[in-house]
This record gives sequence, C-alpha cells and structure tokens, in this order.
Amino acid sequence: MKFFQRLGRSLMLPVAVLPVAAILSGISYWISSAAGGANTVSAFLGAAGGALLDNMPLLFAVGVSIGMANKTDGTSALAGLVSWLTITTLLAPATIQNLQGLDSVDDVNPAFSKVQNVFVGIIAGLIGAWCYNKFKDTKLPDALSFFSGKRSVAIVTAGLSLVVAVILMFVWPVVYTGLVTFGEWISTLGPFGAGLYGFFNRLLIPTGLHHALNSVFWFDVAGINDLVNFLAGSNGAGVYGVTGQYMAGFFPVMMFGLPGAALAMYLTAKTTRKKVTYGIMLSAAVASFFVGVTEPLEFSFMFLAPWLYLIHAVFTGISVGVAAWLPTRLGFGFSGGFIDMVLQWANPLAQNPWILLIMGVAWFFIYFFTFYFVIKRFNLKTPGREDEEDAQDADNLETSLTGYHGTAEKFIAGLGGKDNIIDVDNCATRLRMEIADPSKIDEHALKRAGAAGTIKTGGHAVQVVYGLNVQFVKDAMDDLISGRTARIEAAHAAGNLPADGTDGGGVATVTTTGTRTLALRQPVEGTVVALADVPDAMFAEGTMGPGLAIDPAGDTVVAPAAGTVASVFPTGHAIGLALDDGTELLIHIGIDTVGMEGDGFETLVKTGDDVEAGTPLIRFDPAKIRAAGLSPITPVIVLNDEDATVAFS
Repeated sequence: MKFFQRLGRSLMLPVAVLPVAAILSGISYWISSAAGGANTVSAFLGAAGGALLDNMPLLFAVGVSIGMANKTDGTSALAGLVSWLTITTLLAPATIQNLQGLDSVDDVNPAFSKVQNVFVGIIAGLIGAWCYNKFKDTKLPDALSFFSGKRSVAIVTAGLSLVVAVILMFVWPVVYTGLVTFGEWISTLGPFGAGLYGFFNRLLIPTGLHHALNSVFWFDVAGINDLVNFLAGSNGAGVYGVTGQYMAGFFPVMMFGLPGAALAMYLTAKTTRKKVTYGIMLSAAVASFFVGVTEPLEFSFMFLAPWLYLIHAVFTGISVGVAAWLPTRLGFGFSGGFIDMVLQWANPLAQNPWILLIMGVAWFFIYFFTFYFVIKRFNLKTPGREDEEDAQDADNLETSLTGYHGTAEKFIAGLGGKDNIIDVDNCATRLRMEIADPSKIDEHALKRAGAAGTIKTGGHAVQVVYGLNVQFVKDAMDDLISGRTARIEAAHAAGNLPADGTDGGGVATVTTTGTRTLALRQPVEGTVVALADVPDAMFAEGTMGPGLAIDPAGDTVVAPAAGTVASVFPTGHAIGLALDDGTELLIHIGIDTVGMEGDGFETLVKTGDDVEAGTPLIRFDPAKIRAAGLSPITPVIVLNDEDATVAFS
C-alpha cells in the first residue's frame, strides 16, 4: 500500500498543471461552437490547453519518474522520458507496420493507435525511477568510466524499456481487442449494460483501456455510434429517447459528484495540509464541473486510496445506468461538463436534460457524505492525509522539534553548508553522506554539535557518528536543506524549541567516577571478538564507544540486560537499548548490513517494549549475510560512557 501512496503523491506533480489546461480547452470548444466554427481565439486557446492535455501520458512518465526516485534529480526525469519515447516509438502504428510487413498502416491492429496512454506513461515513469535508484551509483571499469554513475541510468532504462515494449507488443492487442468484444456484449443488456459500461469506463481510466470501451459505445464499432449520432442531431441517424443513453449519466457525476468528493477530501485533510489540498481540490473540481475533465481529481486519489476509487467507479456505473433507464438523454462533444450541457441543451435529441441536474444535486451529497465517512472511518490517505507527510510535518514534536533542528543546523554548517551536501542517509547510529568537497568539513564543529566522530571513507563519502537518535537529526537536516522550515518557525513561536538552538534530545550520558565494568549476558551465541578486530574503522577505533563484538554461531539476538527498547532500525539489522541503569547500548548485527534492506532479519520487539535479560530481540540469517559478501560480526557498543568496559557472561 505504501507503494501506491507514494505513486499517488508522484502523480500530484503532473496533475497540478492539468486543470488550467482543461479549462483553456473547454473555453476554446465553447467559443468554437458558439461562433459556428474555429477562429483565431479558439484555435489559440485550444492549442494552449491541448499542449498539456494531449501530452498527459508524457507528463505522467516524467512526474512519476521524479516522484518515485529516492532523490529528486533531473536524471530520473530524463530516464522516464527515455522509457516513454522508447516504448511508444516501438509500439507506434508505423513501426508495427514495418515489423509485421503490412502493406498499409491501416492494416495495423487499432490497439496500437491507443498505446500513448497514461498507463504506459506510468509504466515508463516507474521504469525510469527504478533504473535511477538502482544504477545511479554504478561504477564501471576505467575504460567505460564516462558512462558510470548517473550517465548509466538512461542507457539501462532504454534497454529495459525495449524488453517491456516487446512484451506489450503481444499483450496489448489481446487485452484491447478483448475489451472491445466485452463492450459489444454488454451493449445488448439495455440500461444495465449502460451501467456496466459506466463502471468499467472509470475502472479502466488508470490503464488507458477505457478508450477500447468508448469506441464501442460512442463510435461506429458495434453500430451504436452514440456520440456522433447525437451531435448530428436531426440530420443524423440518431433516435429520440435512445441516442445519448451512454453519455447522459456522466453529467451528474462530473458536474456534481466529483466536486462533492473534492469537498470531502479537503475537509478531511490535516490542518497543516489544508492550504495545499485546497488549491489542488478547487482547481480540479472546477475542471470537472465546467469542462468534464476528471483526471486531475481522479488521479489525486486513485492510487492513494484505491478502494475509494472503486466506490467512484460503482457510483458512475449507477449514474449511467439510472440515466439510461429514466426518460433523459444528453450527449457531449468534449466531455460531460457544464459547457457541453449548455451547448447541447437545445439539441433536438436532448430529452428532459433538467432531470440530470436533479440527479446531480443528489450525487453531490452522495459523493460528499460517502467519501467523508469512508475517509474518516478507514483513515484513507487521500490528498493531505498521507503517511509521508505525517513523517515530515509531525516529525516527532517531542524529539525533532525539541532541538534536533538546532543540531542539524550545526551539522550542515560543519559539513560546509547546504550546497556542499549532495545526499544524506543514515543507518542505526551514523549519518552516511555524499559530500561535494570533503575538505570543507569542520570536524571540530561537528564534534561540538554532538558528533561522536567523523570518518572519511574515501572519495566523496563521509560518515558522522551521532547515536541512536540519528534518524531525527537526518530528518531535521532534510527539512533545512529542502526549505521545509515553516513548522520550525511555528515551534519557535510556540516556545517548543530552545532559544539557543541546542539539542534537546541527543545521547544521555552516564556519570561515573572512573572506569566501570558493565557485566552483560552475551546477546548471541558465538566467539567473542575484541572491538579492535572488527572490520569497520568506526567500530574498531572506538569512535562510537567502547564494547565487544561477537562472531555469531547462533541466529537470535537476545537482550543482554533488563531495559527498554530505545530504537529498532527499519531494516532490522540493529537495535538500541536503554538499560535500567541508564546505559545506552547498540547491538549492530553484521558490518554494512544496512544495504541488505531487511532481507534475512526479523524483528521480534518494537520500540518502547520492556525487556528482561534473555528476551529475544532479533532473528537473523548469518548465511545470508555471508552470501552477500558481508561480515556477520556483531558489535555491542556502549554509547553514553566512553570509560566503560564490557564483559560478557
């Protein structure tokens, strides 16, 4: 589900530009219809709106590639574009004609004329983002070093897109043709069939395959030709009371239902996100009401809350089915918005269009109350309610907003400023960063800010040891680097931040009068190893603190003493404990095992749990660690008493 929430947030970037484009296209259509034909103004506005609407799949490819990348980078956007161009060019009708040796492009399966859709755009974006995340740090042999790193991303993307294009070359026509056949069948079911069409029309929007169904009902694929016959009025083959039944039911949903849903999503957004949500929902609702362009609204929640989108599809099916059953008919030339309703109101084939307005009012309240209740009841992550925004905006008011931003400011300064920091990540106790110019780092300033030590591992890679609360410092650094400072200023105003910016969190210290021996139960079976023999300089040099290590023979880490679980790293490779005597302890399973991303690790406790000596904490697979080319040696480190000596029993 987190994948779809992240995908939904990624779509907000391209979706944000669509409402204005839709309104421009709608005004162009209105002027053209009112003037009896195209003119300079309508052509200009139509071209302006079409520049974005006609290229919506391309916008999705770029937007998804940026949003799904681990770091916002133009390289990922380029990769998404490369994937889109590769797939759509290989599947273009002209290319298929040459590949299949056909005499004319008209002989190509019509499915390939619909391949430039948002579904393929999203696929291209995901391919671009995946390739960026996977290969942006790839190092090639010296002879090919020019293509190392980010330069390799577009190359790999093109290769992977070739494979995807070949798969779609065989799969896409089968699916498309199958839907056309399905549409021809449901067209024989009367109003119930119209309702099924409305349901699948919305359900297939994310895939772009709704065009296959539309061609059956709106055009002359199966002899229905609903849209063309309605626009022809009394001069065409339309029948009063029949023609328009596959379009009328869209008006209540597009003009009233979806704006009601937008209001519900705005009212249920978090207070800190209401302003942003208001802008997105208002512009999307206006586009839906006036022009009948629903994608900005639908894509704003279809991936964030897919069950809610399913409800929307059901409601659309009901609306289309009820409208087909009632004595009301209306059609459109562009979409089911206010502009088309006004233009077609006097069409000779229009039957009781006022009924659609009554239906619309009913659908507004149905959508509003249903969306409001479902969002609240099931805590759906619609715009303004996303988990990631929780992490960014709440950012643990009891920790990050009580001083970690002060530490983060000092760390950023000690690292040479924002412009010198290329990338920031963290493991259990340390910041892992890519620094543009390591010579600008002031290690003394970092030490004064609370760092236990700094290690330059070579090239642009730098590690700063902080302690178990390093995640909060990393998040605060992200805030400051990205300019998300509004909530910091609010916390200052509320008096929640220390005036001098000092760290209100950090690592507590244990006051001792000399060297003390900390007797602990050995946390995992195996051979005890001196810390100096650990194959990692950060541990071996005692930068993180004193302790011992274990070359494990067992597969379960247990609590070495009574205390509380202070932190569990998401990948399960490390755990922090606050012992009852005040000692802060880190147990780090293996060296550089953060890169295994949780594979082979099973966490048995959670943060805040009270444990006794011997309580199982983590189960792990030493064989997997060794198979990954890593050392399973497990350091046990005292974080807050540099004079302590650890002894296992």
